[in-house]
Amino acid sequence: MTLRLGRRAALAASATLFAPAIARGQSAIVLRWGDVQAPTHPSVQAAERTAKEVKEKTSGRVEIQTFPSGQLGGSRDMVEATSSGAMGLVTEGGALIGQFLPQMSIIEAPYIWKDAAQMARALASPFIDELNKSLVEKRDMRIIASNYYGKRHLTTGKRAVHTAADMVGFKLRVPEVDTFVAMTEAWGAKPTPMNFGELYLALSQGAVDGQENPLPTIQAGKLFEVQKYLVLTGHVITPRLVVVNETLWRKISAPDREAVTAAIRAGAAWNDAEIARQEATLAETFTKAGMTVIEPDVESFRKPVLATVPAKFEAKWGKGLWDRLQAM
Repeated sequence: MTLRLGRRAALAASATLFAPAIARGQSAIVLRWGDVQAPTHPSVQAAERTAKEVKEKTSGRVEIQTFPSGQLGGSRDMVEATSSGAMGLVTEGGALIGQFLPQMSIIEAPYIWKDAAQMARALASPFIDELNKSLVEKRDMRIIASNYYGKRHLTTGKRAVHTAADMVGFKLRVPEVDTFVAMTEAWGAKPTPMNFGELYLALSQGAVDGQENPLPTIQAGKLFEVQKYLVLTGHVITPRLVVVNETLWRKISAPDREAVTAAIRAGAAWNDAEIARQEATLAETFTKAGMTVIEPDVESFRKPVLATVPAKFEAKWGKGLWDRLQAM
């Protein structure tokens, strides 16, 4: 039994089900907003808050419908659907969107950010305007806001991991992203790219040895139920981007676009605060649930990645961009 809906099938389904409402003669413009996260994740909850505010502020002229848990397809499927206009909005990581605009993946590169504040400065700088211009021109998508997704940490099912040396031969689920694959290889592990929707089952069946995600995602996806160890590596500080199809966006009046933008950014601010709140308490929550929390030798993970990954992707990101962002 296959675990993954074929990409063509997913896109065909989304194109049929989620064709723009305006084309079907409805008075309201309907934007369908997809996310791979569960309904309990702050990202989805923020989208629901946004949808309510948009309906009120536009008097129903713009309607946002939210679809969590990968209902509209996997991560790549939904970004493709947003680019084509088959759906209106998607929240997804910068590295995954980087498959559509290569330089974008640097914002989710391992060890690019010292902390969330530095990441926020970069995403509020002219740098993001440059990326947005290219994204609009080349992929018909526009970044409306960025969400703080959290620090990514390892979890394992059976193996206690204290240094990168303990990762040799470890089958690690990673997103379907080349920078995450390269990071895993730098640790000596075996990268196993996999859609998030397949992850819980893969962990429970032992198809992979572990995974890496922020604490709120581990909580919302109930991954702690099928993992024994939480290893606090903090190897990536992750932003997720709220992206809209540009053609659909331009069908909304300018005043309503302003209202939608304000609501999405207010939702993003709520998300950021909620993620930070959860990050402060979830390690203890997982301990009480039976996980063993390990504080590893972080430098042993960091050093081999920085020795290989920035140089490997310099041509893709642009010469000097790594140093430019690190200086922000």
